[in-house]
Amino acid sequence: MKAKSIKGKSVVEIQTAIQQSTADGFKPTLAIVFLSISQNRKAIIELLDNEGIQVFGATTNGEFTDEASEKQSTAILLLDMKRAHFHLLNKEYNEEKYKETATSLAVKAKEKFSNPAFLIAGSHASTDAEAMLRSFEEVISPQVNVYGCMAGDDFTFSEQFVFTNNWESNKGLLVLALDENAINIKGLATCGWNAVGTEKTVTKSEGTHVYTVDNIPVLDITAKYGGIENVNPDNQGLVLEIAANFPLQLQREKGDPVMRPGLIIDWTDHSFYCSGTVPQGSKVRFSLPPDFDVMDKVIQGVEELKAKEMPEADAVIVFSCAGRILSLGPLMAQELEGIKNVWNVPMVGMFSNAELARATGGNLERHNLTTCTVVLKEK
Repeated sequence: MKAKSIKGKSVVEIQTAIQQSTADGFKPTLAIVFLSISQNRKAIIELLDNEGIQVFGATTNGEFTDEASEKQSTAILLLDMKRAHFHLLNKEYNEEKYKETATSLAVKAKEKFSNPAFLIAGSHASTDAEAMLRSFEEVISPQVNVYGCMAGDDFTFSEQFVFTNNWESNKGLLVLALDENAINIKGLATCGWNAVGTEKTVTKSEGTHVYTVDNIPVLDITAKYGGIENVNPDNQGLVLEIAANFPLQLQREKGDPVMRPGLIIDWTDHSFYCSGTVPQGSKVRFSLPPDFDVMDKVIQGVEELKAKEMPEADAVIVFSCAGRILSLGPLMAQELEGIKNVWNVPMVGMFSNAELARATGGNLERHNLTTCTVVLKEK
């Protein structure tokens, strides 16, 4: 399978890039499209559609094809995958029936392929991605390969979109089902944030709303372990500081912990709403701000993936949390360069609102502050 990555900041630039990439006879059948909410989605989809290329797309908080991440742009991975080896599916969440939506698409994929794997993208901040992931495990198998993201919107946290040819949704699920008998897909989700202190117990929570940890308001105990000052409503940067640097590390019975950053503070009781569910009675640890070893862990993990499971690749897709670029800033370029250099094949990536993948040694999870690297190779 041949792959090429292109990028541009306008419809004209993308049109030119498509023409240049196909001038040598390359005939892509599938495009992975990551773009800013400010880009003309309809026109870009039309360009690809006119070339007979099917589209798997999501809006982002930044996009890239190499170590240089862009803003207000479009990044595309073009693949000449055989049409018999992939199938695109989509559906709106009707009445917030997330599990039912994912189940119906997983069933259709299983009817198409005996051994399907998936790239998925969801839109809307309220989406219960964990419920959707459970559906894929239940319909296909507990070991099913699923990787993906929750779409972004240039950090406005207002309206995100997933899209394909002739369809887009700000509250829907887009699925790219792959025939794993023909396409080898492997991936790895790595965070790298170090934990501090001993395990604590979530003593009061409801869904994503965490009230107390060890019977102390979660905001107060997070500030204590993080050494955070000016913990008051007037501190405009407090939520961002907590979300990007001091996530709760939700411990699982098996596998790596899952990051649960606080996103909205309720000042009436110093509780906060997290990015995903935090069950009452679960165990958590607190985090230290990220250091250089955060990037090293990601690159080391990807190198091990190549050595143990995927020695060769045709293309790489990266879903990285928007919080990582906020925390790491210019250092993020080193991480992306390190990933690209492992296989040195065409790459496309985006900064997402959440990353969807199997935790190392564990189950499918909704992640945050995590880099999910996905590798494709035609068998």
